[in-house]
Amino acid sequence: MPLDLARLQAICFDVDGTLRDTDDQYMARFAKFLQPFRFILPGRDHQHFARRLVMRIEAPANWLHSIPDQLHLDDELTALGEWLHRRRAAAQPHEYLIIPGITGMLTALRPHYKMAVVSARSKRGTLDFLDHYGLTPLFDCIATGQTTPRTKPRPDPVIWAAKQMGVPPENCLMVGDTTVDIRAGKSAGAQTVGVLCGFGERRELEKWGATEILETTAELAARLTGGNAPR
Repeated sequence: MPLDLARLQAICFDVDGTLRDTDDQYMARFAKFLQPFRFILPGRDHQHFARRLVMRIEAPANWLHSIPDQLHLDDELTALGEWLHRRRAAAQPHEYLIIPGITGMLTALRPHYKMAVVSARSKRGTLDFLDHYGLTPLFDCIATGQTTPRTKPRPDPVIWAAKQMGVPPENCLMVGDTTVDIRAGKSAGAQTVGVLCGFGERRELEKWGATEILETTAELAARLTGGNAPR
């Protein structure tokens, strides 16, 4: 079923693999580690195995992010994480890579739709990337792994973002590169778009019910506006 553009009022974006080109960095690190063991891997393809591995650990990793909140340790661990992030950045500045065409896409959509970030990553890491590319002012609100007690694939951060934007969740679109994003959006009642510029694979995204699938997030502006979206 195609997107119902008539009821679309707001867009929620994942970050890693959707706006930010981090997935290739993660895959390269795993592939480098797995390279000596490639002879025991299926098809001896350590790069493909690394890609699948990162995809498989995303949902459990997001679930682990919710545990500190349940134990009432989230504030302390967040402070520790941000301190370590600052120390690491001071010792070796982080290289932030953006998916080609993202800035133009967001700028084109901004006059037509309210927009939010819905990420399961840390607040500091998310903001550092957005600030680095001057994207922060384009969003009405930003949900990170610490914003709600439960993060993706639960619907909580999508519902929170919808509330901040004053839009019903069913009038939102969740855009992401993995099944975690699709599951979160669908659970919240939103429409979903899967993108293939991160770790998402078409078969998996279709299996979990992505409303539509694009090769890259940069194609979203043309898909939604067609040059005459409502303002």
